[in-house]
Amino acid sequence: METLTPKQIVAQLDNYIIGQQDAKKAVAIALYNRYRRMQVPKKMQQEITPKNLMMIGPTGVGKTEIARRLAKVVKAPFVKVEATKFTEVGYVGRDVESMVRDLVDVAVSMEEKEKFNEIRPDVSRDVDKKLVKLLVPGIKKERRQENNMDFMSMLNNLQSANGLQDALGQNGNDDDPDSDSEVTDSIRDQRLSVKEQLDQGLLEDREITIKVEESRKVGPMNDQMGQMGIDMSGMMDSLMPKKMITRTLPVKEAREVLIQQESQKRVDHDEIYQSAIERTQDNGIIFIDEFDKIAAGDKKSSGEVSREGVQRDILPIVEGSQINTKYGAVNTDHILFIASGAFAESKPSDLIAELQGRFPIRVELNDLTESDFIQILTKPDNALTKQYVALTKADGINLTFTKESVEEIAKVAFDLNNANQNIGARRLSTVLEKILSDILFEGPDMQMGDITITREYVKEQVGKIVADKDLSRYIL
Repeated sequence: METLTPKQIVAQLDNYIIGQQDAKKAVAIALYNRYRRMQVPKKMQQEITPKNLMMIGPTGVGKTEIARRLAKVVKAPFVKVEATKFTEVGYVGRDVESMVRDLVDVAVSMEEKEKFNEIRPDVSRDVDKKLVKLLVPGIKKERRQENNMDFMSMLNNLQSANGLQDALGQNGNDDDPDSDSEVTDSIRDQRLSVKEQLDQGLLEDREITIKVEESRKVGPMNDQMGQMGIDMSGMMDSLMPKKMITRTLPVKEAREVLIQQESQKRVDHDEIYQSAIERTQDNGIIFIDEFDKIAAGDKKSSGEVSREGVQRDILPIVEGSQINTKYGAVNTDHILFIASGAFAESKPSDLIAELQGRFPIRVELNDLTESDFIQILTKPDNALTKQYVALTKADGINLTFTKESVEEIAKVAFDLNNANQNIGARRLSTVLEKILSDILFEGPDMQMGDITITREYVKEQVGKIVADKDLSRYIL
């Protein structure tokens, strides 16, 4: 992970999340403690466990966004799961260990991407050579059928997957389009010309036909085996020949497909899997949302499966245990767990005592104010107003929000949250979508040019709905 100090981590989070300084400070400290841990002697490292967090606050105040952005800031494997999706061992449904397997899948993807980027320059050069050969193919040689095939040779071929592909006529040398072709001087001259055009980017939209491996289909059986840490698809792939399919794509898309395919062949997958497991164990973050829904609360006699039984299943993973995945065993001792919940109908003390003790850091997130809404609409890099400006620009519309209109949108959202159920910043999306619905509908068919959203326009679009409390309950 990147060595960012707690202050630097909070500064990065400030670009996307308004307020909630206590929560941002707590997660920043928890992340930096990982760096501190790696600096102590090896023997002591094993004794220092992460201080898991529990974020408590109403919906829409930034709990999920803090955890998601945090993972991006430090480039750590991250998964978000809902506690209500899990069931107690012995019941039909997802078991809690699957969250660790999902985390390893994310880590493998991150490691693969990094390895692919390392070798991309070399792979890209080789793929461009292949594209030139595909754009200017050689003259196909006549293939003579051998009437008397050596039976023993055929049996030897069948002993390997590649041999089986050869026997079925599926393989050939797909890496070299010239393997069964003759290249004349005229073709070489054409290829030199095409290579120059390719290097200059003049052929990016020309269509080309390539052979690619058929993508794996994940069936119900494969998914169930994956839950147990068994890679059924990988086992079948090693036994069965890879089926090649033909696709016609523009050169720019074909290049990316071929680079991906060639990169898969050149990297050491065992090394990637080992690095991914280490990355998961040292830097992984699991965000468990709706944690309050598995607290028994006042419904201890309800008999719901996704409650105390799930808590007891989660406990050993949070404490530290070894989980089998299709890439190898993963130790959860140093994975950081962040639990999140509104705790409106229950409280953290309703959780089983052992689980409470595994989340020593409690952070309460505050309700968002009208002033917070104004900042959310304008300040972050991904602010909603900026998103709509970018979306409408695709229709040739220059959308502008006045300062007064933003203040009115924030006021409407804040008042609606107080009058109806408080859904936090998510209310802003509902209000904005209603205000801009006519523009978003008419935009593609009309050359509207410059459009300015004023306070009067906001009132015109949503004023009557806000005034009617019964109607606003359903519309906004």
